[in-house]
Amino acid sequence: MPMMTRDVLLEMELEEDDEEDGDIALENLEQTNVSGFGSLKSQQDFRTPEFEEFNGKPDSLYFNDGQRRIDFVLVYEDESRKETNKKGSNEKQRRKRQAYESNLICDGLQLEATRSLVDDKLVFVKVHAPWEVLCTYAEIMHIKLPLKPNDLKTRSSAFDNFNWFTKLLQVDESIIKPEQEFFTAPFEKNRMNDFYIQDRDTFFNPATRSRIVYFILSRIMYQVRDNVKKFGINKLVNSGIYKAAFPLHDCNFSTPSEDLSCPNERYLLYREWAHPRSIYKKQPLDLIRKYYGEKIGIYFAWLGYYTQMLLLAAIVGVACFLYGYFTEDNCTWSKEVCDPNIGGQIIMCPQCDNECPFWSLNVTCESSKKLCIFDSFGTLVFAVFMGVWVTLFLEFWKRRQAELEYEWDTVELQQEEQARPEYEARCTHVVINEITQEEERVPFTTWGKCIRVTLCASAVFFWILLIIASVIGIIVYRLSVFVIFSVNLRKISNGTDPIQKYVTPQMATSITASLISFIIIMILNTIYEKVAIMITNFELPRTQTDYENSLTMKMFLFQFVNYYSSCFYIAFFKGKFVGYPGDPVYWLGKYRNEECDPGGCLLELTTQLIIIMGGKAIWNNIQEVLLPWVMNVFGRCRTVSGAEKRTPRWEQDYHLQPMGKLGLFYEYLEMIIQFGFVTLFVASFPLAPLLALVNNILEIRVDAWKLTTQYRRMVPEKAQDIGAWQPIMQGIAILAVVTNAMIIAFTSDMIPRLVYYWSFSIPPYGDHPDYSMEGYINISLSIFNTADFKSRVKENPYAGSKYDTCRYRDFRYPPGHPQEYKHNIYYWHVIAAKLAFIIVMEHIIYSVKFFISYTIPDVSKSTKSKIKREKYLTQKLLHENHLKDMTKNIGVIAEKMIGAVVDNNLRPKSD
Repeated sequence: MPMMTRDVLLEMELEEDDEEDGDIALENLEQTNVSGFGSLKSQQDFRTPEFEEFNGKPDSLYFNDGQRRIDFVLVYEDESRKETNKKGSNEKQRRKRQAYESNLICDGLQLEATRSLVDDKLVFVKVHAPWEVLCTYAEIMHIKLPLKPNDLKTRSSAFDNFNWFTKLLQVDESIIKPEQEFFTAPFEKNRMNDFYIQDRDTFFNPATRSRIVYFILSRIMYQVRDNVKKFGINKLVNSGIYKAAFPLHDCNFSTPSEDLSCPNERYLLYREWAHPRSIYKKQPLDLIRKYYGEKIGIYFAWLGYYTQMLLLAAIVGVACFLYGYFTEDNCTWSKEVCDPNIGGQIIMCPQCDNECPFWSLNVTCESSKKLCIFDSFGTLVFAVFMGVWVTLFLEFWKRRQAELEYEWDTVELQQEEQARPEYEARCTHVVINEITQEEERVPFTTWGKCIRVTLCASAVFFWILLIIASVIGIIVYRLSVFVIFSVNLRKISNGTDPIQKYVTPQMATSITASLISFIIIMILNTIYEKVAIMITNFELPRTQTDYENSLTMKMFLFQFVNYYSSCFYIAFFKGKFVGYPGDPVYWLGKYRNEECDPGGCLLELTTQLIIIMGGKAIWNNIQEVLLPWVMNVFGRCRTVSGAEKRTPRWEQDYHLQPMGKLGLFYEYLEMIIQFGFVTLFVASFPLAPLLALVNNILEIRVDAWKLTTQYRRMVPEKAQDIGAWQPIMQGIAILAVVTNAMIIAFTSDMIPRLVYYWSFSIPPYGDHPDYSMEGYINISLSIFNTADFKSRVKENPYAGSKYDTCRYRDFRYPPGHPQEYKHNIYYWHVIAAKLAFIIVMEHIIYSVKFFISYTIPDVSKSTKSKIKREKYLTQKLLHENHLKDMTKNIGVIAEKMIGAVVDNNLRPKSD
């Protein structure tokens, strides 16, 4: 990556070594002259910024001269005024900072320093990039800039007839004016006349200026010592040499700026986007993108589109829930459970060894009523609908994303993206490029890359195993505590107790285990976040996009196992391998496996989802809203003393919270985890889309409020799409079809009930003349002879019990049958029906998904035409301008030649 080379007023050493985030030499940066800290002879060798007093204009975004715009601000603590002055350490930090600032000045940037008004130890270094520097680095970074206004006409929308309604949801164009569109091309200094430069001060907008300055700050070196070169503002901030580095907000969020030239974009964003009164309005995406950059803009565009699509899913989910609620009274099997003459007379077998008592089936009356709401025919319809909905969402989002790529000019972004400075610094190995057949530098050999990938994969695999170990620990807890709840909560003699009526041993075990699981999830998340960043840094991806994609895959694999493992256990493992009372199956050879309620584990899965989704939403809001607000209030109270002072813009922004290195990564992760809950397990909880819809409506405004009021302005970044999150969502969508089909087949009791209704309620298996659900409870509970109980402690712990038989949830032959305790014919009918249902449902939904994906193109025809048309007109414009320049140059040359010939002809001949 070439950089501007300038001589610094410092002695230096050129090293050939490699570099990590500011710790290793940069051989491949074309011998960039940098300061040689440790070889300096005098402090006068440094070029230092000018110190200026605050001019009393708190809204000013310019140097004191009012002409040079502030593009970035660096903050440090003056070592000479620190209370605890460690002379040696402070002197080293001061020399490094001076060397860095001197190199910034040598690289063409202009600096101006001002002391804080409220804390005289703080110094704010304001950075300005002159026109020449902006042009040079715009060409290096391949930044696309305007050529001429875009005169392509936009098609009228099919919804224009509903303008009276949509106008209520739109942002008022008189407040936030639509952005003018341009034809653009990568900037080239030698073709500057081709670009639409009406005013040099506004040709590069503030977001672009900040990007360019940050690019320079990230690559300027400040130390060469012992064959090691150190560079970059990130390293300086991490080591405490600078306290912060950030671009400025353009004004206060609550009031417009007093400066008439200020566009007040932050104020407009707060008023029309982040304020609660704008919760029903569409987002001003173009202004978001202009102020914060494409990366933040594409996040809010995706989140808004996802929320819009959730509206349809929520409506259908509520309809299915209401269907189950209103048909609850027609649930025959639940009535039998609650009937004292049926459920009250059915004695269930103990669910643990030695201490657990016999219990009456009607104890589960309330849970069976709740189960009727979720385990209904509407659940099946909703599961099929969601399989189609997720495909529609992903396909239509691709189209919307393609439109944004065109509108925001990121169609060819991959060609523009620069390598990360950490990657550039490591490029010490020379290889031959297969395409150009030229030498190029890479950070490691193929063998070295294989070693790094292996080590990184091993580390991720180790942490996934750690999560699985925690899940096993939760299972052991469930098995252990279930015995305690069974003894204390279930007493046959007092089945009318309110606690026992609503809280069964299974329910109590599930709730406590879910809470413990949630706490463990959050603890492991906190630890693994740091580990994942370390692993990705070691892996050393080339570009920022590659870095984020790599980190995304690692984090999601971990989060997937962390959040969903307990749900998968309840849905597909709990109660499936329990044996029967006379021959139970033991977990780890010690703990007897858990059993589900007589109606299945679906209600327990619903409880798990509610606790994790609700707890996660509450925890995230505390982290995202309450924590930064408290930190900002605390910071203001700590720094402001005495009378209130009118502080400058840069000082106000300094006391806001930093956004963090990964930006919106955790916002994406939060939404993708939610997307998984909404799609993977929606068959057990049809209200999940409604909860997600309400959460997302608030999430959009909370994130907007957080960015505009509580956080420093982020460095604007380019982004073409949502990155690795797109294939992750596609993978979740494919997996969701399987999980929902298996939940209906194996977790709910729908298939056994349908088999009974259509086959076993009528002759030859049943006694009813017509199809009926009456008697289902009796046939779904097998009979066990209490004399056949066995235990590891003694032969029969229930010998002498007043009950000769008890019932348990399974389909087995009764005692005395030639094949006693073997699976009966009903069991094999149910297994066949479950497998057939899974195959049919999967094939139907996958066929519909494939058809939808095939018929809906990723890029609409109109967008393709616009992209081709703009590319054609841009090339034509550049070509015509080039021809004009050539014609003009040829004309000048021709005139000179003709003039020379005429002069020769008119000159008299000599003898």
